[in-house]
Amino acid sequence: MRKKILVLLFIVGFVVSNSFPQTWSIAVHGGAGNMKPENFTKEQLDEYEREMKAALGIGVKILNSGGTSLDAVEQVVRYLEDCPLFNAGRGAVFTHEGRNELDAAIMDGKTLMAGSVAGVTDVKNPISLARKIMEDSPHVMLAGKGASEFAKVKGIEIVDTSYFFTPQRWNDLQRTLSKEKMGTVGCVALDVHGNLAAATSTGGMTNKRWGRIGDAPIIGAGTYANNSTCAVSATGHGEYFIRFTVAHDISALMEYQSLSLNAAVERVIMGKLLNAGGRGGAIAVDRSGNVCMMMNTTGMFRAFARSDGSSGFAIF
Repeated sequence: MRKKILVLLFIVGFVVSNSFPQTWSIAVHGGAGNMKPENFTKEQLDEYEREMKAALGIGVKILNSGGTSLDAVEQVVRYLEDCPLFNAGRGAVFTHEGRNELDAAIMDGKTLMAGSVAGVTDVKNPISLARKIMEDSPHVMLAGKGASEFAKVKGIEIVDTSYFFTPQRWNDLQRTLSKEKMGTVGCVALDVHGNLAAATSTGGMTNKRWGRIGDAPIIGAGTYANNSTCAVSATGHGEYFIRFTVAHDISALMEYQSLSLNAAVERVIMGKLLNAGGRGGAIAVDRSGNVCMMMNTTGMFRAFARSDGSSGFAIF
């Protein structure tokens, strides 16, 4: 009799646990900055939209088939790393010395495990290396030559540094040697299992020097995920995002002050950060599947999709 009751309870519990709607949400960004429509041709704007939607589609396919948020954010960011339009991977900007130094991070909201990489010059997809660090090492962050050695040991694709040379980015450096440009790619997602994840990848600032590392690979600054609250990927002037631990601050406002996702992002991006002179934006998804994409700059490449069929894309 006791066995029958236990079996019945198991069946009832299974039915109850699967009676909740299986929702998913995903958002992606391609960097924020003081961009203006008049600075782009129609063809350029169309190309950015195509590539952003293609990246988003990869994540949608994974999530719609019951895949994990970790797989979704990694694969979306990999796609953007391979696209020379964005400041990550192949499209990374050049340092003062004319090199490409890449940073990336990924975080699992279920376990709070994280992996990040900084200052690599020969890893084709830094986001996949970050995931390997998270899952296959006792560490959170690896940098420079050590990170590249770890990548080789773990079978992560290594490329010649010439792979990252794109004429557009080189010309950017020549035109703006005295200026600092910013940009990043990132993705956040909630899967049907209720797990959140965040991933961010960047080439940093144009003309950066002395091994500068921005916020993207800093857990809690440019990247953060916690199943209790939200997943965040940020983009902008990294030094400010580090100082104000932007990604974690958004999560903390939700956890400790019970703010909604939108209210938390607004308080940080449009309040604390902007008041301090920090420019940029963030995309975020909460545990209920709500999406927020906000910037205090004139533009941010951004797109989202949800299992309810809603979706969108915008730059300005």
